[in-house]
Amino acid sequence: MNFLELPPTFIHQPPENCSYEVSSFKRNLISIWILNHSNFIYTDSTPRAIWGFYNTKTERYLSPISSTKQGNSVDIDRTTPYSAMVRNLNPLESVLYGGV
Repeated sequence: MNFLELPPTFIHQPPENCSYEVSSFKRNLISIWILNHSNFIYTDSTPRAIWGFYNTKTERYLSPISSTKQGNSVDIDRTTPYSAMVRNLNPLESVLYGGV
């Protein structure tokens, strides 16, 4: 597996005007970044944010605590195209927003 590509089990398509970028993070971890290609007047560079992490040894996705620290393991089906952070919805929010 080429570690500079998205893992084969990555199910998301990038949102409009966005793309994903993968980089080495630690020995068995890669970081997955989401890049926003919209035009911004405050910068000439492409803004990016951490999507999450992937452990190449255990083949598990990890939510981000920050761009330099990984959190708990997450099920890829509970993540969104924008982040690996799993939303903790109360029962009413689950009904309103579909529990995604």
